[in-house]
Amino acid sequence: MVADPTHTKLAVLIDADNARFSIINLLLAEVAKYGTAHAKRAYGDWSSHSLSGWKEKLLENSILPIQQFSYTRGKNSTDSAMIIDAMDLLYSGRYDGFCLVSSDSDFTRLAARIREAGLVVYGFGEAHTPQPFVAACDKFIYTGNLVHLDELAPHADRIVSPGKSARASQAPLNPELASHLRAAVEAACNDEGWASLSDVGQLLTTRHSDFDSRSYGYHKLSDLITASSLFEISRRSSHKSSFTEIFVILVMLYSFVFLVSSGARCK
Repeated sequence: MVADPTHTKLAVLIDADNARFSIINLLLAEVAKYGTAHAKRAYGDWSSHSLSGWKEKLLENSILPIQQFSYTRGKNSTDSAMIIDAMDLLYSGRYDGFCLVSSDSDFTRLAARIREAGLVVYGFGEAHTPQPFVAACDKFIYTGNLVHLDELAPHADRIVSPGKSARASQAPLNPELASHLRAAVEAACNDEGWASLSDVGQLLTTRHSDFDSRSYGYHKLSDLITASSLFEISRRSSHKSSFTEIFVILVMLYSFVFLVSSGARCK
């Protein structure tokens, strides 16, 4: 989503009450794909024993801890402190985007407000994160997907319908996923039916902020597309560089185009 991550300035704000310190290194590695974290802050009541595990990670990653006591029993003051800081950083004009790390729906309006100002918002949270917050972000990354490639393989069966074989090429595709993939390819394709995979990926994220091929057990979108067996894939080298671009087309449409072109050549 970001044209040049090396020049994109991001503010990373972490709700420590609703985030796991064990995945922070992986989370920051993910953040680096979208820009440079110029501000890294974690909010919570650091006098609480429940946050004691954060200390090492804060020091290791140069994350600034922001102390926020709970003023009233049962009330969480951390959210308010984080929202106020976020607005101060927004008005400073020094940042291009925000990374909001929380599984709390209380940050839904904050994400929407930042986007209204023209900045990009990346959300990070667990699988139970409320949908309104997920939808309010430009892109939402489930922290459960922040694992190494070799740890994704056992979950590849999520691409197919429940109870089916993990061999996606021989099993029915998850209907909702299949619909999303088809719609994105159809919307991004040219007159001949071919669509650039990069355009397809961009469109999927725009339409579904939490779309992530890793949720289905595949590290890259190209791997997911290949396993789905819905599309033909073409890798084309650019004449101007060594870069190879991937294009996809629906299998049924590809077969039709092939038959038509073959018939034309036979005449």
